Amino acid sequence: MTSEMDLKSKTQEKFNELYGPGASLYASAGRINLIGEHTDYNEGFVLPGAIDRGIVAAVRPNGTDTVRLYSLDFGSTAEFGLEEKDGPREQWARYVFGVCREIVKRGGRVGGFDAVFAGDVPAGAGLSSSAALESCFAFALDDLFNDGRIDRFELARIGQSTEHNYIGVNCGIMDQFASVFGRRGCLMRLDCRSLEHEYFPFDPQGYTLVLVDSVVKHELSGSPYNERRASCERVAGRLGLPSLREATMEQLEAVRPDLSDEDYRRARYVIGERDRVIGVCDALRRGDYESVGRLMYETHEGLSHDYEVSCPELDFLVDVARDCGVTGSRIMGGGFGGCTVNLVRDSLLHPFLDTARARFADRYGHEPRIYEVNISDGARKL
Repeated sequence: MTSEMDLKSKTQEKFNELYGPGASLYASAGRINLIGEHTDYNEGFVLPGAIDRGIVAAVRPNGTDTVRLYSLDFGSTAEFGLEEKDGPREQWARYVFGVCREIVKRGGRVGGFDAVFAGDVPAGAGLSSSAALESCFAFALDDLFNDGRIDRFELARIGQSTEHNYIGVNCGIMDQFASVFGRRGCLMRLDCRSLEHEYFPFDPQGYTLVLVDSVVKHELSGSPYNERRASCERVAGRLGLPSLREATMEQLEAVRPDLSDEDYRRARYVIGERDRVIGVCDALRRGDYESVGRLMYETHEGLSHDYEVSCPELDFLVDVARDCGVTGSRIMGGGFGGCTVNLVRDSLLHPFLDTARARFADRYGHEPRIYEVNISDGARKL
């Protein structure tokens, strides 16, 4: 794992080589979501946290109307203006261009600047490297050109709008929210209806939070996310509610004869997950990480059997975790591949990882990737 100090040194050195001295350094973070999957579009709760893997950027205004970028990870440069017509061809540079444009659309100021950036968020692992990049530059450009006047929630929305308008991904706000608002040692419960948030202490002494990446991604035919959302909306409509946020299990059981089995199971998962997020928050207040782990397993069972967004590789990794006595394990993210997030007692960590590597390789022909993570700070000036 690359340390933030290494990233700072690399970006500063490359910036000085390309553009000369005088850059300011900024950072932002990738994220995990401990619990609360597929609850955002049901107006429920999520519980993300920023992690100690992210993006570091060296940035300096250049007094022109041109942006000059260098990506250490891609080993390439991009140059563009600040008008809508100036969008760069390079996909990685469009994230930064989109942030510039979204700030301007909101009445903010952006001038030309030079920047070098690098990151250590594993691509494709579901840790939101794109949100880290957006949040890092949104924070930096607010600081350099707007004296920090842009509200932090607006910085998160700038990243979200960049995804919508310049990348073509119609994402929710959780990833950018976590990257902007992250606080070391705390998870954040975000109310996806009101956008109110609350910090909860996450200090699992004697435990390690580790991601096990299956390195697989299944492409399913059709629109699996849209189909699940439609199921939830049908059930909410039958209950006379705007969303499943307010639904109870008793209400769901009362209308079960009117529902398809699939719609019933989708709603059962969402209502249960809403309650599990609240349960995890209560357990965190008590410092009860065994209860946190139990609820993580329950979430996985719901995602696998009721919501049906898991896959054999992820179910296998969760079974291995359970066999090894891991406190909590579940699929993390939208589904159909990616990582499991695991809460492991320190005394069991190395035996679990050794077993997971060996058994997964024996079954699927390759080892999973392992990422230990700590809950860290979000966007900031270094």
